[in-house]
Amino acid sequence: MARYTVNAKVWLYPGAAAWHFVNVDKKQSAVIKEKHAKVRRGFGSVRVEVTLGKSKWKTSIFPDKQSGTYLLPLKASVRRAEGIDAGDAVVFTLAI
Repeated sequence: MARYTVNAKVWLYPGAAAWHFVNVDKKQSAVIKEKHAKVRRGFGSVRVEVTLGKSKWKTSIFPDKQSGTYLLPLKASVRRAEGIDAGDAVVFTLAI
């Protein structure tokens, strides 16, 4: 299992749904795409297990064509448990 530690800033998707995301940086996104392309799923997503603070969950990261990075959606329950808001800097680990 490969692990990637990411430092990122939380941002809010503009729209009524109020989805919060973080971007995996370009360098790590390129490595993930190269090493894990064969395990991609719908929309080019890659299944991951995320650890952020004391929270751990399984989800997918999605490629963002505009930035060339992967996006990680942050569930509301995780944001509440970890006290995270848009604009906050976070450190998380992706296990693939």
